[in-house]
Amino acid sequence: MPKPDQLVAAAGNVAHVALYGGLADLRPMPRTLIDEGTLREVYHYRPAVNVRSTGDPVLLVTPLAAPAICFDLRRGCSVVQHFVEAGRPTYLVEYGNVSFRDRNLGLEHWVEEVVPTAIREVSAHAGGRPVHVVGWSLGGIFAMLAAADGPDLPIASLSVVGSPVDVTKVPLVAPLRPLLDLTRGHGLITRTYRALGGAPTPLVRWAFQLTSVQKLVTKPIAIATHLDDADFLAQIEAVDRFTAQMTAYPGRSFGQLYHRFAKGNALATGSLRVSEHEVSLADITAPVLVFGGSTDGIAPVAAVKAVVPLLSGSREVRFEIVPGGHLGMLTGRAARGTTWQVLDEWIDQWSSEASPAAAPTKAVTKKAVTKKAPSKKAPSKKAPAKKAPTKNAPANKVARKAAKKAPATKAPSKKAPAAQAAPPETAPTPDAIGANRTRRYGSGSSRALSR
Repeated sequence: MPKPDQLVAAAGNVAHVALYGGLADLRPMPRTLIDEGTLREVYHYRPAVNVRSTGDPVLLVTPLAAPAICFDLRRGCSVVQHFVEAGRPTYLVEYGNVSFRDRNLGLEHWVEEVVPTAIREVSAHAGGRPVHVVGWSLGGIFAMLAAADGPDLPIASLSVVGSPVDVTKVPLVAPLRPLLDLTRGHGLITRTYRALGGAPTPLVRWAFQLTSVQKLVTKPIAIATHLDDADFLAQIEAVDRFTAQMTAYPGRSFGQLYHRFAKGNALATGSLRVSEHEVSLADITAPVLVFGGSTDGIAPVAAVKAVVPLLSGSREVRFEIVPGGHLGMLTGRAARGTTWQVLDEWIDQWSSEASPAAAPTKAVTKKAVTKKAPSKKAPSKKAPAKKAPTKNAPANKVARKAAKKAPATKAPSKKAPAAQAAPPETAPTPDAIGANRTRRYGSGSSRALSR
């Protein structure tokens, strides 16, 4: 039986939904368009109020067919909000609405034009700094192929979130692969996507929902048993909006994904033919962080982890297992304390200067000390000066000497807090996430791998 406070909270949530249409704060983070082209829009997210945006920029790469709100799902569960409020210069590349006229665009458009151009534009906009590229799902594959094909790109690090490389390890696809080979590329699926100019939006939405059919069936029960949990209900609303805004795949791109990835499993070999040449993942030199979701049905852990031995040219490769499904591992409620914290640690490790996330905190700390120092220390220094004249009435010289000595005693006090604040940032406690690089979240498959 629910407790009285749960009944009150549930009634309040139901009333809020009835009056305002929902509980989720779906306001997008404010942003500015800095570059655009064919199915390419690059945005810069505006810095948060009273937060100094410094350090190397972060570029978020979306996959095809998925809306860019995957990185900005809702306030409180937004990767963009997390980075912006931490003081990181944050950018995003998205592709707009795909239509029938885009049916001839293949994967090479994203690998050779969209993602490389976005990386260069972000670097230029951020003053020539190297870029930390974070790609989710197919966006992670785009990022890796672009980095392998463009060794001159200004990339500081790569973070690949839920990107399946070996599709034979995807339970939803593996049983169908023998059937796909029977048609030899001229079956019903091929004729259908060619006639439609790609994979239409309803089909893409249905396929995404199919990967979590169990959650879809039990959703009404889950909502009924969590009516008192506003954060849970808000997350359900945000995910529903995300699914409703999915878009179509261009015809040629869908054909390449179908034939080369689903049927041919080409990327599992470590190379893929793009345009007229082979692109090898072994040519990536930037450090790579790979995430696998513990309950991901689209990109299971084994399918994602298969990329690790293929990144033989990278300076460092780290593989992490985090809680959540395909979307949840990126922007679920649990991601706030797992995926995002590991991303922060990784970006700080490979940044060209000290952590930008720590810069606003230090600035506030210094201001607080400089403001509070006079109020605390001024009475302590003036107190003897007031007492001194009571003993020696004409003690103007004593007051002057006290005033001269006061700055000398304040100077070390400004440095002392900075010296004491530095160790917690540079040397986290053994229990902190990121302190133990060989083990995370109790998963035996989550390891730090160095070449």
